[in-house]
Amino acid sequence: MAVERIKLLGVGIDICKPEDIEETILNLLDKQGPKQIMFINIWDFLKARGKSQYAECVRNADLVLPVSKSILMGAKFLKKDIPVRHNPFNALISILSVLEAHYKSLYLLGGRKKTVMTAEKNVRNTFKTLQIVGRCVGYYHKSIEDDVVQAIYKACPSLVLMSEGIKEKDCWSYNRRNKLNSSIFLFYNDAIGIFSDRKKRISEKTFEHGTEFLHELVKKPLHIVLIIPFIFYIIRLVWEKLFNKG
Repeated sequence: MAVERIKLLGVGIDICKPEDIEETILNLLDKQGPKQIMFINIWDFLKARGKSQYAECVRNADLVLPVSKSILMGAKFLKKDIPVRHNPFNALISILSVLEAHYKSLYLLGGRKKTVMTAEKNVRNTFKTLQIVGRCVGYYHKSIEDDVVQAIYKACPSLVLMSEGIKEKDCWSYNRRNKLNSSIFLFYNDAIGIFSDRKKRISEKTFEHGTEFLHELVKKPLHIVLIIPFIFYIIRLVWEKLFNKG
């Protein structure tokens, strides 16, 4: 598998170059059991350092792709191999293109009814030979949970794309791994919103500058408190460099 995993402050991060996406996805599809791809930003990274369910989910993920410059900065500071930073939307398009080229299938899980139906239509128009074998809204009532899981199991899609409305986010598939088949699971909160034209994706320029977090801050000003764990991240990097050189 054309992927190298490094440990940064105890968290596994994968180095996967864009040109290796196809081989990586095909290798994952060959593995037995449910697989998971995760996009993690710096805040996710900090959560992954604890003993939470999310941290366990990251440790067991098959592919952990960093989306924040701060993670790359940390790897460089500690003189580790530097991961490739992935724009989640571009990475998703690459994954869907691989699935289309190999006549694989997709299941959409998330969004409201109208949103997910529009997203399905637009995905079908863009990826002509990609089979969409099912869809389900994300804001479903807990009483139909077993039906949702069973529908995904029976459809046996190559990829289950999870999006808004899935409360457990990345942990949804991990918590139900014993009830699922050999699909790949990927949570990307904005995916269905973008595919349905209800949301705008972050521009390439903004992503390259690493200022995408400012857009989130405008929408959720209270997230300014996240500066505190970020300061702790910097301190922890310095501590690691000074006292854990081995």
